[in-house]
Amino acid sequence: MSKVRIGIIGVGTMGSAHAVYLQANEIKGAELTAVLEIQEEKKDWIKENLNGVILFTDEESFFQSDEIDAVLIATPHYDHPRLAIKAFKYGKHVLCEKPAGVYTKQVREMNEAAKENDLVFSMMYNQRTNPLYAKLRDLIQSGELGEIKRINWIITNWYRSQSYYDSGGWRATWEGEGGGVLINQCPHQLDLWQWLTGMMPTRVRAFCYFGKHRNIEVEDDVTAFAEYENGATGVFITSTGEAPGTNRLEISGDRGKIVVEDGKMTFWRNRISEPEFNKQYKGGFGSPECWKCEIPIQGEETGHKGITQNFVDAILTGTSLLAPGTEGINGLLLSNAMQLSTWRDDWVNFPLDEELYFQELQDRIQNSTVKKENKSITLNVQGTH
Repeated sequence: MSKVRIGIIGVGTMGSAHAVYLQANEIKGAELTAVLEIQEEKKDWIKENLNGVILFTDEESFFQSDEIDAVLIATPHYDHPRLAIKAFKYGKHVLCEKPAGVYTKQVREMNEAAKENDLVFSMMYNQRTNPLYAKLRDLIQSGELGEIKRINWIITNWYRSQSYYDSGGWRATWEGEGGGVLINQCPHQLDLWQWLTGMMPTRVRAFCYFGKHRNIEVEDDVTAFAEYENGATGVFITSTGEAPGTNRLEISGDRGKIVVEDGKMTFWRNRISEPEFNKQYKGGFGSPECWKCEIPIQGEETGHKGITQNFVDAILTGTSLLAPGTEGINGLLLSNAMQLSTWRDDWVNFPLDEELYFQELQDRIQNSTVKKENKSITLNVQGTH
């Protein structure tokens, strides 16, 4: 195979953005050959902007097509696992938009299907292409920071207006989306939280506020507290209703503290580790000698295009995936646990009780009083994540 022929499923807000750069041949070794779209209002845009691309309106015909080697899934969240499993069945490689799904029970089934096939499976976790986070992961994984003690992340710059939520009948509903900021905006940070540290919590206590800032039924403001096996703790705060917002990640370890904010990384590095200092020091209010280091970051974030290029390279040359598809379940475990903790007003332990979460979600779907129009407006997402 010299070129990967890609078919996109769904050309809404994100699907159309992927289609544009693929159609412009910005991904080396890839060609956009087909799209699957069932909504009438999208068909004119496809004909006007995707010249030469085959438009499918029937799912079976799309998957059976010999013009497609790989699919990029960009539909509403609930359909991600089902469509990925179907793609594997037809021998297609899969690149899936975040999140991996809505609840871990369905994502686990998708991961099992992926393992049964010798096909490339990747998640669109574009924040993993950010050299700043890659450097932070290296500092943590190499032991430069020492054992982690505390993780604080305030991520409130995912501002979303009411018009955003009103742009699709499926948005911000339990039945259509399965959640709010945790399932739509913050899968990136929840993925990075565990990817950077290599750690998953042992339990979580969260406080989600539903429709606090907007006329929606799902969460748009969250504060969560996590505990880890090594005694470390973490606090995760997010909202879509603050302007201006904040994006500040602070990780403390035995050997100092790293802060990521405003696109910069600062490492307050202890000359000797805190436990070693504590063992040796016999004075009163002393503390380890500390050096403030501005960590240089090389390279540029390649974002969605970077993940897509990596996916294509993995198919053509066996390049290692930056965001393996089976890792998509990790961030979803965190968001499911935070919602469940709020619903049950209690701690949630890991491994997560997936059946309990599923039943609680079904209760909210069945008891929902939200009535939204079955519409879909494609928004311009240039410059966003």
